[in-house]
Amino acid sequence: MRIKSICKVLCLASATALMAQTAMAEKVLKLGTVGFLGMPIGDAIDQALIPTLEEVSGGQLKIEPHYRRSLCSEQSCGEQANQGLLALWTSSTANFGNFGTALAIFDLPYIFKSIEDADRISSEWLAKQQCDIAAEEAGHVCLTVYSSGGFRQLGNAHGPVHVPDDMKGIKWRVTKSPIEYTLVKNWGAVPVPYDWSQLYQGLQTGVVSGQYVATPWQHVAKLHEVAKYFTEIGGSWSGNQLSIDKRQYDALSEQEREWLHTAAEAFGQKVQELDRAWVEAGEAEIKASITEWYVPSDEEMTLWRAGAIDAWLNAKGSFDPATARRVLEEQGMTSFIAQLEEAGAL
Repeated sequence: MRIKSICKVLCLASATALMAQTAMAEKVLKLGTVGFLGMPIGDAIDQALIPTLEEVSGGQLKIEPHYRRSLCSEQSCGEQANQGLLALWTSSTANFGNFGTALAIFDLPYIFKSIEDADRISSEWLAKQQCDIAAEEAGHVCLTVYSSGGFRQLGNAHGPVHVPDDMKGIKWRVTKSPIEYTLVKNWGAVPVPYDWSQLYQGLQTGVVSGQYVATPWQHVAKLHEVAKYFTEIGGSWSGNQLSIDKRQYDALSEQEREWLHTAAEAFGQKVQELDRAWVEAGEAEIKASITEWYVPSDEEMTLWRAGAIDAWLNAKGSFDPATARRVLEEQGMTSFIAQLEEAGAL
C-alpha cells in the first residue's frame, strides 16, 4: 500500500514537472487586428500565420489572435503593442504612418500600375527594404506588407465617367484621407466627407453621387445596387502591414525570430492569394449587375494620373525619390515619371 502511494506521488510530481516545463517552453504572442474570419486578413492569419508558426516552432511559439477590433483599432493596436499589452498587430500602411513614414511610399497614388505589379514588387524587395527602415524609426518591426482589397475604383450613380472632366461638379464621398481628398478635388468633383455606414443611403438619395473605394468593399456594402457606373482608374493601393513591437521582437531568441519570419512569409503569400481572389470575385459580381464598367485608354490614364501630382508634392519628404523612381521604372511608367519630374514631385 505504501509503495502504491509513493508511486502515485512520484507520478503526480513528474506530471507537474512536465506541465511546468511545457508552460515555460511555450511562448504566446498576442495579436490584435481589425481583420476577421471570412475576409482575407483573418483567414490568412487562421490558415497560414498561426499554423505555420506552431509547426516550425514545434509548439514553442504560438499566436493568440483577437479579431474584429475586439482588442483595438488599427492605430490603438500599435500603441498597445508599444505598451506591451500585445505583440503583433495589423493595420493599413496609412495608419502605420502614426509611428513613422517608412511605409508612406505604399500610399502614393499610382505608385503601382496593377495588383500584379504591387504584389510582385512588394514581395521581391520593397516591403523588406521599407520594413528595415521602419524597425529603426517606428519602434515596430514590420514583418510583411500586403493588399487588402486591391485598388480603389470609382463608382457613381450619376452617369458615365471616362475622363476627369466627367466628374466636374459631382458630389463625391471622401474619407479623412488628405490624399483621397486631393485626388477627388483635382479630378473636378466636389469632395464630401461622408460616413461609410451611411454611404449606401447617401448614394440612393443623392446626398452624394460617387465614391472611391476598393471594389470588394463596394461589393460587400452592395454599393453597386445604387451606383451603376464604374471606372477602373486604380491609383490608391490598399496597402496593409503586419508588425511586432521592436522591444518584444528584440527579446526573442534568434531561433524564435527565424520562426516568426517564416510564419510571416507564409501569411504574406496566403493573404496575397486570398485577396486576389476576393478582388476578382467582387469585381465579377459588380460587373454582372451594373450599367457600365469603363477601362480608360492609355491617353485617358495620363489625365487621371495628372490629378495625383499634388498628392506626391504634398508627400515630399516622406518617401525616398530614388526608391519611388525604381518602383515606377520597373513597371515601365516612364510617362508618369516625366509628369512627376516636370512638376518637381520626383
